[in-house]
Amino acid sequence: MQDESTRRKFLGLAASAAVLGTVPIVTLRPAEATPAMLTSAIRNVVGEAVVRTGRVKLEVPPLVENGNTVPMTVSVQNPMTAEDHVKSIHVFNEKNPQPNIGNFYLGPQAGRAQVSTRIRLADSQKIVAIARLSDGSFWSAAVDVVVTLAACTEEVI
Repeated sequence: MQDESTRRKFLGLAASAAVLGTVPIVTLRPAEATPAMLTSAIRNVVGEAVVRTGRVKLEVPPLVENGNTVPMTVSVQNPMTAEDHVKSIHVFNEKNPQPNIGNFYLGPQAGRAQVSTRIRLADSQKIVAIARLSDGSFWSAAVDVVVTLAACTEEVI
């Protein structure tokens, strides 16, 4: 019963404000990931392990006109044998609402360590790809992407 009363009060106040011409304009923006959130998301995957640069190739266009559909390919130079293979590939971003773009799990049956997809980018930012190998090592690559028309943002007026 209290919910009904609260709702009525709100609607009454909103109607009064509209009559007086003082309707508030509300602008909503999604939360953005931060560099600290990026670091935390990476630590959630790798723990305290050292992440080395190399072996991973991250292909994303350096200049993107529309952030709604950005092609991305991650490949890892590693044999895909039972003894030596890529176990997973993790992709992170710096400014989207969520810092983890995706996790891809592989095995020796995959044949080669490569994933391709399209991603959304909220703004110009750094993209990081990290591969976990069967020996427990982590390898990475990072690229900076300039986005001229951002995705993941909406304004309500």
